[in-house]
Amino acid sequence: QVQLVESGGGLVQAGGSLRLSCAASGSIFAMGWYRQAPGKQRELVAEITSGGSKNYADSVKGRFTISRDHAKNTVDLQMNSLKPEDTAVYYCNAARNAARSLVYWGRGTQVTVSS
Repeated sequence: QVQLVESGGGLVQAGGSLRLSCAASGSIFAMGWYRQAPGKQRELVAEITSGGSKNYADSVKGRFTISRDHAKNTVDLQMNSLKPEDTAVYYCNAARNAARSLVYWGRGTQVTVSS
């Protein structure tokens, strides 16, 4: 069983920055962040594999940066130039293997961007 502990999030004005962090227990292939806004489906924000491959949603490219510390088993999401449409609950995600047959979720952390 993998446990994910998230930190960060909060309220920020448009154009501001926030940093999310997630610590995982156990062996992980890929870690990432998803978000879910009210009335919308959960969507991928960014993901990074154990090999360092990164994948970003088009809406955050150039503004968000995902990084991973293998020694600490953590993943960070640096969010810059935040927009009101980035407002959502952000969930840490971890996949045990490349097939994504075992996936774990954090409890979520609220990010609110005011205009």
